[in-house]
Amino acid sequence: MFPKKTHLFYSSTLDFQLSFSPVLLEGHPLCQIRGFPPMAKPGIIGRMTVRVVLADDHTIVRAGIRNALEGIADLEVVGEAGNGPELLTLLRNLRPELALIDVTMPQFDPIATVRRICAEYPELKILIISAYDDAVYVRGLLNAGAHGYHLKDQPLRDLALAVERVLQGERWISSPLLDKLVTDVPLPTPDQKLSARQRDILELLRQGYSNQDIAAALGLSAKTIENHLTRLYRQLGVTNRLEALAYLMRQPERLSLSGAEAARNCDAPVVATPYINLLLVDDNARYRNRLRQMVAHAHPQATIYEAEGNRTVIQLVRRVTIHLALIDVVLGDENGIQCARNVREVSPITRVVLISAYPDVEFHRSGIEAGACAFLDKKSLDIPTLRQIISDVIAR
Repeated sequence: MFPKKTHLFYSSTLDFQLSFSPVLLEGHPLCQIRGFPPMAKPGIIGRMTVRVVLADDHTIVRAGIRNALEGIADLEVVGEAGNGPELLTLLRNLRPELALIDVTMPQFDPIATVRRICAEYPELKILIISAYDDAVYVRGLLNAGAHGYHLKDQPLRDLALAVERVLQGERWISSPLLDKLVTDVPLPTPDQKLSARQRDILELLRQGYSNQDIAAALGLSAKTIENHLTRLYRQLGVTNRLEALAYLMRQPERLSLSGAEAARNCDAPVVATPYINLLLVDDNARYRNRLRQMVAHAHPQATIYEAEGNRTVIQLVRRVTIHLALIDVVLGDENGIQCARNVREVSPITRVVLISAYPDVEFHRSGIEAGACAFLDKKSLDIPTLRQIISDVIAR
């Protein structure tokens, strides 16, 4: 059933190991550079039965995956899910050892949910099974914690091998993705600036909302959202939802909003003042919206970027010169103080101000040590305070 020998492949371009068949990889030039050390032959997964959960919104696909796994000893499929909430419920109730997950399920934000699952179930092995082969998206899922990425168009025997490898603690990725992963991905050139409505739709799409959910959130019909998305895909140079998500991972700045635009949205007077790139980091979308409006009043010329977690923050500061970052100390399961430290390491010119609804002496001390220039109570953060902070940054 399995090839007699496979190899581990190491690349300076990637920060994970890849498992492949030698028939497919021995001729690749990178293998000549790095060498091709042999791996152990596949063995029995373990004496205890491995419990598996399948997650795909197509029943027939789940049936095919289940059939492909029947030849593996000591493995039992204990549950199936057709969307994101069902998957999370199964993981909570069944506590399986392995999850095979499709990334295009309804109500499922792949990157964020995989990261969350890895944090809540650190012993769980995750193998992504997808027809989508965008290199940025694959990297994002592997970096979020997935242990492997298998393409649906590969032979079923390769899926069984992928499961074996992941359960043995190795990384797996389908061979056709190799060249994509070791080649820099070109960034498409944006056609024009996105409207506020388009940014709202993309932000909800990024959070994993379905078309119906986006329509309900924005008070529009599902057909209107479909029309918006069709135009958006054309404008971004993509063809579907997953490509749009991958595009946003590469160019998160496309969701930025100028202070003048935000000011028009809240009827603030627009005054010609020096520009500044300002980043708002908070996991509460409602508070970010409120803070964005205050910034618009305080400094309409500001270009406003938003993020809810450390990964997006680092992507932004590597691509855009951020002059001022306002970072909440508590970012869901993440640490805002560590986020501030990361920002300062990547972009020493960025001034970081930590904010919190729970001011604490230890928070303040740790924040200043991390490189923040100030620590503010959210309750006292108002337009005059923001105007003074921005003026101080501009005057530097």
